[in-house]
Amino acid sequence: MKSVAGASVPLGRPKAAPEQVHVFDQKEIDAIDAALAARRPLLVRGEPGIGKSQLARAAAVDLKRAYVQHVVDSRTESRDLLWHFDAVARLADAQLKGALRESKIKRRSHLHQELTVENYLHPRALWWAFDWESARKQAIKARRPDEPPQLPGCDPKNGCVVLIDEIDKAETDVPNGLLGALGDGRFTPQGSTEPVMAMGEEPPLVIITTNEERALPDAFLRRCLVLHLRLPDRDNELIDHLVRRAKAHFDDADADLLRKAAELLIQDRRKAEQERWLPLPGQAEYLDLVRAVLDLGADPEGRIALLDKVSRYVLKKHPGTTA
Repeated sequence: MKSVAGASVPLGRPKAAPEQVHVFDQKEIDAIDAALAARRPLLVRGEPGIGKSQLARAAAVDLKRAYVQHVVDSRTESRDLLWHFDAVARLADAQLKGALRESKIKRRSHLHQELTVENYLHPRALWWAFDWESARKQAIKARRPDEPPQLPGCDPKNGCVVLIDEIDKAETDVPNGLLGALGDGRFTPQGSTEPVMAMGEEPPLVIITTNEERALPDAFLRRCLVLHLRLPDRDNELIDHLVRRAKAHFDDADADLLRKAAELLIQDRRKAEQERWLPLPGQAEYLDLVRAVLDLGADPEGRIALLDKVSRYVLKKHPGTTA
């Protein structure tokens, strides 16, 4: 990694989301360096909103690597991270060609070639990460030539960072099904005899996140390095941590406002811990609170007054709380 602890990395504004900035700490840098050296995936654990997914984008920017991601859900299968076979499009093309009533000779000579599985195979995240050029050619063949969009300065020639987000939402078949591809750095797509292999001098950096909704298989865990992200336990350390993060996002924000917002967050967080409410209000809610107050309040005094009012809607999310 090129960044040092405390360095802020601007990540732009993905789609309709707010502007993102990541602040590296030393253990994040050490974990990424270790994963690159060991050529193993990095599993990132921690409460929601602490910055697990953002870490992958920040690593891509720091390393100037291409970035691809796959957000896992309950219907995800392991092959969805490797390729997608568009059986519906293939069937539609077959029916259309039949409706056109082409000559039998032409049909016999071209139908198999035109409807081959390869023409309907779309590369997914790990294909792009392993071999960008192979994925690009396959995307053109499958008539979807768009490459994954990149942040300025990020280039697949420098390697790739791939995010597998929220893997705990999938059945255990998904992490188990990825053992071969992640362990061997290769897989063979459906309908092909040629394997896709991790190419280039720089192996892909695979970052996997979990919110602990479902336990991960032991065999999968053994093949990963693990980074635990936690907010500080002590109130004064947590306030300092949150204020540093806020200053990276809102450099003109008043220090008193940032500390007051952190104190409100801690008050609600301790209440949630006492009542065993999950998820706990955390860093994401803190930044949302500060952002809303800065946008709504025109002057420092007005912003302080807004904190209590806005915090009711940002921090008090559980049925047992009152707004």
